[in-house]
Amino acid sequence: MENDSLQTSLAWLRDILQGTIGHGFDTRVLQGLRVIHAEKGFMRFDFVVPKSVSDIDGNWNVGALASLVDLLGAVTIFSFANRVVTSVDFSVSYYSTAKIQEHVEIESKVSADKGNLIHVVVEVKRKGNDEVIAVGKLWMASNKLSVAQVSNL
Repeated sequence: MENDSLQTSLAWLRDILQGTIGHGFDTRVLQGLRVIHAEKGFMRFDFVVPKSVSDIDGNWNVGALASLVDLLGAVTIFSFANRVVTSVDFSVSYYSTAKIQEHVEIESKVSADKGNLIHVVVEVKRKGNDEVIAVGKLWMASNKLSVAQVSNL
């Protein structure tokens, strides 16, 4: 069962990356994302900030970064809990900016399980010097929708 939820979460992420499910915005926000390590409740990603998510100054748009945090948090929780979840409390602290084409590492880890509520922390760091760019903290609640139903939204 554990391996099934991990494989399903990775397949879900792959389908978002390929644009076969979700919204075009989701695909653009995650464009070029690579999974480096994945296990139940923990994932590590490699990412080069694409031009499509830039603000007027050539920085990673904070809204696009927040969307990435939300999506990766949900995928990580699915790998842990084998159920679709909805964000009920979401915060992102921004510590630094990242420029377009900058290489970053992202870690997403489930940090608390309270039954129907699960907490995940998503940390984005600059590759090479580990400078923290942003930290997202999300509480997500169980949802009665299946992965297939969410994919059709």
